[in-house]
Formats: sequence, C-alpha cells, structure tokens
Amino acid sequence: MYNHPQKAKEFIPKAPWHNQALSYVRDKRDKAIKSIDEFEALRDSASKIKEHTLKHLGYYLQEFEQNAKANGIEILWAKDANEHNKKVLQILKRHNASCVVKSKSMLTEECGLNPYLEKANIEVVDTDLGERIVQLASQPPSHIVLPAIHLDKKDVSEIFHKHLNSQKGNYDEEYLTKVARANLRAKFLKADASITGVNFALAKEGGFVVCTNEGNADMGTSLAPIHIASMGIEKLIPSLKELGVFTRILARSATGQAITTYTTHFFKPEKNKKIYLIIVDNKRSDMLHSKNQQALKCIRCGACMNTCPVYKRSGGHSYNYTIPGPIGTILASNKEITKYASLPFACSLCASCSNVCPSKIDLHHQIYTNRVDAINQPYYKNKKTTLKLMAKVFSNPTLLKYAFKIYRLSQKLPKKLIYNRFNIWTKDRVMPHMPQETFEEIYKRRADANK
Repeated sequence: MYNHPQKAKEFIPKAPWHNQALSYVRDKRDKAIKSIDEFEALRDSASKIKEHTLKHLGYYLQEFEQNAKANGIEILWAKDANEHNKKVLQILKRHNASCVVKSKSMLTEECGLNPYLEKANIEVVDTDLGERIVQLASQPPSHIVLPAIHLDKKDVSEIFHKHLNSQKGNYDEEYLTKVARANLRAKFLKADASITGVNFALAKEGGFVVCTNEGNADMGTSLAPIHIASMGIEKLIPSLKELGVFTRILARSATGQAITTYTTHFFKPEKNKKIYLIIVDNKRSDMLHSKNQQALKCIRCGACMNTCPVYKRSGGHSYNYTIPGPIGTILASNKEITKYASLPFACSLCASCSNVCPSKIDLHHQIYTNRVDAINQPYYKNKKTTLKLMAKVFSNPTLLKYAFKIYRLSQKLPKKLIYNRFNIWTKDRVMPHMPQETFEEIYKRRADANK
C-alpha cells in the first residue's frame, strides 16, 4: 500500500516555490486560450473525436496498421510492458545498436524501458533537457511535460557538477544549458538508434506525429539510422483532417504556446533507414470497457496537474506512479486500486482539472468513483469504522447531545492527551474550540427565562 499523505508531507517543505511555478504555467494557459475565440468549440470537437475513435478503436487500429505497413513502417504489437521492452531490445540487437537516444515518452517510462535496456548493456540517453536532468539524478519525472519541475537551478547545478563535470556553484541557467547541450550533442552523434513516443497516430494516412519544444526528437531521428516509436493504443485519431484540432489545443493547454515548436510528421522511413512502431496495450483494453474509459481521451498535456491545488503543493513523486496528478490518480487506481488506494483522496474534488482538460474528461467525477472503490480497501478499514460511528452519532439527537458535552469537557484535558500519535486527526490540525453552550442549550435557557 502506497501512502500519498506521507510522501506529500516530506515534499512540501523542500519546494515551497513549486506551487508558484505551476500556477505561472496555468496563467500562461489561460492567456493562450483567450487568444482564440473558438477554444471551447475545439475542446468539444476533441472530445467527440476521441470518443468516436475509442468506440471504433478496433477498426482504426487495423486501418492504421495496414496503411503504415504500406508506407514502409514495420508494425509490432505488445500486450504489456514486458513484451514491449523485449521487442525494443530485439530490434536493437538485430541492428547491433549499443547506444540509444530517447526523446520524452511517458509510455516508455510506464514500461520501465530505461532500466530494462541498461541491464542488457545498452546505453540509453534521455535527450529532453528535463528528462536528462532527472535521469542523471536517478529520479523519475515528476510531471509529464515539465519532468524536472520539482528541482531548482541549484539542484540542477549540483547534478551537472557531479555527472557532467560542470563548474561547482555556477547556477547560471544559460551556462547550465550549454553544458547539457554539449553533452547531448556528443550522444546524438554516436547514437545507433533513436526512440520516441507518439503524440498522435493517423489511421487513414498510416503516419504518426511527435511534438517537442527542444527539437531533440528531430535530431535523434535525423541522425540515427533506426527509429523506434512506442505508442499506446489510445493515441489514434481517424485522419490528418482531425489533427489540427489537437495541435491547436495541446500546446495552449500544456505550456501556453500557440503550437509546439516542433510538430514532426513521420509517414515513411528515409532511404537506408528503418522505422519500427510498437503499439502497446498494457491494460488499456481493460480500461476501454471500464468506468474509467474517458481517461483514454487524455492527450498528455499536463493541464490538470498545473491547476490541481493538491498536485501543485505535494509534487509528482508523492503519487508514486508514472503519471501523477488528477489523470495519474485515475490511471493508477484503475490499474491497481489496492496499492494506490490513497490517491483518490489526494483530491479536493474542486473540478478545476475537468474545467481545463482539453479533451473534456470529467476527471473529478472519475476520481470520485475511484474513491468509492478505495474506501473498501484494507487501508481505510479504521477510517470506515470511524465514519460509521460518526454517522450513528449524528443521526441520533441524544447521542449527539452527549458527544457535545464530552467534547466540551475534553478541552480541559492536558494537550498531550489530545495531540498524540494515536489521534491521526490532530497530526496536521488544531481541534476546533467548543462554545460553552450549544444553540439548543441557549434556546432552552432563554425559553425557560421567558416563562
């Protein structure tokens, strides 16, 4: 059982600026969407396109495979993370590849691809700057778009000094960027293969699209002779015609840009090069037929994280899942509710996430339904018993009257008897002050005086 409250408590004092940093990104998003009058109409369209595609997913997957193969792209299928990793390794061994450059891909993070390949003596280099920072720090990303948002420039400086031999104590952002660039350029030039994710796959055209802001995916795929793309089955859309809807809402929702700096289309391999596309299920089919089906509409923009009051304060690592925040809560709960039973309660149900989601997933309702399931887990046995007792007291006027009297008397007890490790409620709270008289007692006293 994973304990989100404990991990959140450990993180909050370490990064007081985290909330402000994410709030800044949320503000940029708000300004960006106001630049186009039709943003809400685009959200409606994106939602309908995704719902249609998911409803006919089998058809579109077959159409995509047929057209991609006709374009010269080799298609492979993987039912789970282990099968995906095995297929990637087989491809690399087939081409005697020993060094791989990888652009940001939450699916490969989900599958644990990096450690799997490293065990097979394959050098894997994450080339997104944020991903490279957390890779050097031996940490998972804490955000799907801003993977190193939990670190400040002093942390980055220390990481680079330790691993890239940069100047100790030099916190200048431009200097640190140049250090990373020099290191990565050498890796790009020697790479035998490039691995990318897939933002959108086009069934009719048999191609796929990768969106980045740093150009690292383009550099990797341009220089390396082998391109391996990993794609979840939910990344499909019917055709190029629908793509414009998503490219207009993705960057605006994620970082407040009109469009990602690089939006690269892959339809066929260049001469003397190979493109392998691995289509991964990894329990997505199960979700397709569950009450969490809408979560498959996610386009991985991170907007729900940037607005979530809990995520902004507790950080991504407190969720202990590949994808944190509201959408991560749904995905983790759907995958293993017993292990992640605390995550649905890491939510205020404020609905801000649902309001900003570009594909209109009703995130807070999904989290609430998972919360109903989570309360039946062993982790909440004591809480459930307490809630039942409270319900009994509050539904019985006589019991409630005596409870008030007992609580009033308890305020006179030494604080150590109230604030201790056995009273979970008071760990982060102060017990409310009980007035000397309840409303009922005041009313009765005044009524008696007027007789």
